[in-house]
Amino acid sequence: MCQLLGMNCNTPTDICFSFSGFQKRGGATDVHADGWGIAFFEGKGVRLFLDPQPSAQSPIAELVRNYPIRSLNVVAHIRKATQGVVSLENTHPFIRELWGRYWIFAHNGNLPEFDPALDGSFLPVGNTDSELIFCWLLQSLRQRFGNLAPPRDALFAALHELTCRIAGTGIFNYLLSNGDCLFAHCSTELAHIIRRAPFAVAHLKDEDVSLDFSEVTTPNDRVAVIATLPLTDNEPWVTMRPGSLWMFHEGEAVTHLDTIASPVRSLAGISHSESLTPGR
Repeated sequence: MCQLLGMNCNTPTDICFSFSGFQKRGGATDVHADGWGIAFFEGKGVRLFLDPQPSAQSPIAELVRNYPIRSLNVVAHIRKATQGVVSLENTHPFIRELWGRYWIFAHNGNLPEFDPALDGSFLPVGNTDSELIFCWLLQSLRQRFGNLAPPRDALFAALHELTCRIAGTGIFNYLLSNGDCLFAHCSTELAHIIRRAPFAVAHLKDEDVSLDFSEVTTPNDRVAVIATLPLTDNEPWVTMRPGSLWMFHEGEAVTHLDTIASPVRSLAGISHSESLTPGR
């Protein structure tokens, strides 16, 4: 399976330290060698780097590792292919526009029976279940809210309802961000840590590298890092409960809810019915 990395913070922050360890898992310390990608929100724009080569050997990954891009929200992914060939168009994270904002999505898992009806507003370019899920999620949100972006809490509630429809029917870990907040669904494995004052020294698991965060932060900084597996071996990572959806905003885990698959609605039901209809 793939691995995920996300960051959400209250002040623009670089992800060089965490990415250094994460990069090694793409073909060096782990087997996720079928491509990698990372997206940085900067204002209304997004810097997106994708490479179908293993991140551990990618010159582009080395550039990212040594380039301190500061962002409030970051989504990264290293791939071990299940559905879809190894190619650039199948490399996560994926990007689409909704309500005048870019959205970024990355998925770790496999939903072989997922076959929703798409109305053409969002269509996959590659042939992964992950990109199909992303298109269906955005289509469903647009059907629910129309052309006006909802408040943050209403958005979380809608995503929770959508996630519940397919949670439990396959492996469905994902990270999703619109540049304002970051949503994380734990299907099987996901963990997070909130770094805040007083900052301490962190040591990577996948590389013998340490960083004293007190030397590179201010007392007001707050950073949430989300990863499939903890990236450091000397910090109190929180293991997120399988079957839970989380929302991070300004470096805090502001809310989370359990996601339980509906006993009456299956993947087959989704494929033969509309998405989330207005007013439901």
